[in-house]
Amino acid sequence: MVVSKFGKPSQYLNRELSWLEFNQRVLDEALDPANPLLERLKFFCIVSSNLDEFFEVRVAGLKQQIESDVVARSLDGLTATETFRAVTLRVRRMVEDQYAAWREDIRPALAKNGLRILELAELSAADRDWLKEYYRTQVRPVLTPLAIDPAHPFPQLLNKSLNLIIQLELQKGTEASKHLAVVQIPAILPRVIQLPHENGRRDYFFLGQLIGHHLADLFPGTRILGWWIFRVTRNSELYIDEEETANLLKAVENELRNRRKGDAVRLEIEDSCPAPIRNALLRTLDLTEDDLYRLNGPLNPTRLMLLYHGDHSPELRDPPFVAPVAPTLRDAPDIFAAIRERDILLHHPYDSFESVVHFLEAASADPDVLAIKQTLYRTGGDTRIIGALERAVKNGKQVTAVVELRARFDEANNIQWSRRLEESGVHVVYGLVDYKIHAKCCLVVRREGLDIRRYVHLATGNYNPSTARLYTDLGLLTCQPEFGEDATNFFNLLTGICQFQGMQRLLVAPFELHQRILALIEREAENARRGLPARIVAKVNSLAEEEIIQALYRASQAGVKIDLIVRGICCLRPGVKRMSENITVRSVVDRFLEHPRILCFENNGSPEVFLSSADWLPRNMFRRIELAFPIMDPVLRDRIVREILALPLADTAKAHFLESDGSYRRAKPAKGEAPRRSQLEFIRMATNEVVHASAALPGGKLPDGTFPEVRLRERPL
Repeated sequence: MVVSKFGKPSQYLNRELSWLEFNQRVLDEALDPANPLLERLKFFCIVSSNLDEFFEVRVAGLKQQIESDVVARSLDGLTATETFRAVTLRVRRMVEDQYAAWREDIRPALAKNGLRILELAELSAADRDWLKEYYRTQVRPVLTPLAIDPAHPFPQLLNKSLNLIIQLELQKGTEASKHLAVVQIPAILPRVIQLPHENGRRDYFFLGQLIGHHLADLFPGTRILGWWIFRVTRNSELYIDEEETANLLKAVENELRNRRKGDAVRLEIEDSCPAPIRNALLRTLDLTEDDLYRLNGPLNPTRLMLLYHGDHSPELRDPPFVAPVAPTLRDAPDIFAAIRERDILLHHPYDSFESVVHFLEAASADPDVLAIKQTLYRTGGDTRIIGALERAVKNGKQVTAVVELRARFDEANNIQWSRRLEESGVHVVYGLVDYKIHAKCCLVVRREGLDIRRYVHLATGNYNPSTARLYTDLGLLTCQPEFGEDATNFFNLLTGICQFQGMQRLLVAPFELHQRILALIEREAENARRGLPARIVAKVNSLAEEEIIQALYRASQAGVKIDLIVRGICCLRPGVKRMSENITVRSVVDRFLEHPRILCFENNGSPEVFLSSADWLPRNMFRRIELAFPIMDPVLRDRIVREILALPLADTAKAHFLESDGSYRRAKPAKGEAPRRSQLEFIRMATNEVVHASAALPGGKLPDGTFPEVRLRERPL
C-alpha cells in the first residue's frame, strides 16, 4: 500500500472552528426540550462562559497574530485574518441562535414554571417599593457615576465587567449640551435580584435595570436621554518571562492585575443602542465593527446561574445523584491495607472523590507516614485537601506541594493557597522554567515495619472535590514498587536539579510521552500490515497535534480500526477515503463534563491501556509536564476496555459523530432500539441498577457486537 504524505491543509480541520462546534454541542443541550428546564438553563449559561474564555484567549491570540509582523498559516492553511473572519461569522450565528432560544423558549418556559424575570412594567407596587429601598440602601452607596469629557477621560473598564453607557443632556441657561457617562454595575452585588415573596414565588429583576431606572438620582439636574448596558472582553493571557523573573509568585500576581486591563477584544452591547454611541465606544476601545456583538437579551448570561442554584424546583432538574464510595473501599477500615491488596481504580463522579480526600487525610494522621508529595493545579481552594497537608506538617511529616501558579483563571486561588501552605510549613515549589505542571500525582511514603512502602495516586483530573462532582475522570491508587520509584523520581525532577533519566512505568511529557504515543500507534499499524489484531481506542478532550494526527492517518491506511472519543477540538478529518476511512470520531456532551484521557492499544490481542493528564495538543506534548501511566492489573484494564470506554462508544443519546467536513451529526439508535445514554448507565451502575456494557472492543469476547449484562455487585473490583 502506498502511504500518502499529509502536508495538505485540506487534510486538517481548523482548530478554532472545531472548538466552536464543541460549543454548539453545548448549546444543543440548552435547546433540547428533552432535558429538564433548569439543566437547559445551565447549558445556556455554559455556552456564554465558554465564549468568554474563547475570546479572552483564542480570539485575543488571533488578533495579536494579525497585528504582528509574522504571517503564517495554521495546520488547515488559513492565515490569522482568515481564521478570525471565519470565527466571527460562526460566533455570530451561534449567538443569534442562543439569544433566540432565550427569548422564544427558555425564558417563557421558566416563567411558565414559576421562575419569572420581570420587566419594570411587570412589577407590582409592593415590588417597586421594595426595589426602591434596596437600591437606596444596598446599591446606591457603591455606585460611582463617571463623566466622559476633557477633564474626565474614558475610564479603564475591567475585563467582563457590566457597565451602563448613558447619554444625558445638561441645560446651562438657554443652551443644552449632550454628554456621555459610564456607571459600572458593581460585581460585589448580585446581578440578578430575587424579590422577596412569602408565598414561595420566585421573581427576579436585573440589577442593571434597577440602576438604569434610578440614573436621575446619580446625575441630578440632567435629563437622561438614554442608557444601554455594555460589556468589554479583554485579552487575558499571562505574559511572563520566567528567566528574567526571580520570584514567580510576585510575577504572576503582577500579571494578574494587568490581565484585568488587557487590550479589548470584544464589545457586547444592547442592540437598541444607537449607532453613534456604539461607534464612540468602538473608537475608544480601539475595536472595529467585527468586534461588536449587539445582543437582544441579557449580557453576561452566566449571572443567570443564580436561578439554577438553590434548593428549589427539583422537578426541573436532573434526578439527584450522590456518588457512592467505590466498592473496593466501601467496607475497608484501612485504606492503605486496601491498596496493598490490589490496585484500585476510581471513576469519578460515579465513584466518590471522598476516597481521594480520605487517602490524604489518612496519610496526614497516620504516625507511620513519613512524607507526602503532591502536585496541585486547580484545587478550588478545598479546605480539606489543604488542611490535610497542613495537619501533616503539624504531625511532623515532610510535606511538599508542587503548585502550578499559571493554571489559567485559577491563578489567584493558587497564589492564596500557596501562601497559606508556606505559612504552615509545607515546602511549596512553583515548578519548572518554561513548563506548566499539569500532571496529577500524590506520593505517600510510609514506614511498615523495617520497610518503606510508597503509595501513589495518579489521575486524569485535578485535586478538586467540587469539579470532581461535575467532571468525569479516572484515578489509580497503587503501591506497586515501580510506580513508587517513578513517583519519587518524578518529584525529584520537579523540585531538584537533575536531568530526566526515564521511568519504569510513567511516561512524562515533554521528555518522552509524544514519542511513545507515536511508537504505540505505529506498532498497531505494523501489526495490521502483518495481519495481526490491531485496534486503537482513545478518549481525549482535544486532538490537534500534527504528528499524532499523521500517525493515526498512517495507521488507518494500514487497516487499523480507530475509534476516537474527542470531547472538544479535533483537527483530524475522519472518514476520508484512502486516508482516514478507518477512523471514527465522536463527542459526548451530557450532564457531566467528559474529562478523562484514556488510550487503549490492541497490541496483538494483549491490550495495553494508559490513563493520562495530557490531551493530544502541542502544548501538552511539548510545553507542559504531563503524566501517562499504564494500568497493569488485568481486571482493571478489562473494566476500562469493556465498560468505561465501551459505554460512550455505544451512546446513541448524547453522542455526536464528526463528519469529514467538520460538521457533527447526532447519533441515533438503530431502528426499534431505545437510545443508550452512557452517563445515565454509569449512574445506574453506581446505584446497583442493571446496565449493559459493550464487548465490541479490544479484549471483548463477543464478535457479534452484543452487550453482556453487567451488575455492580458482579463488576470486577
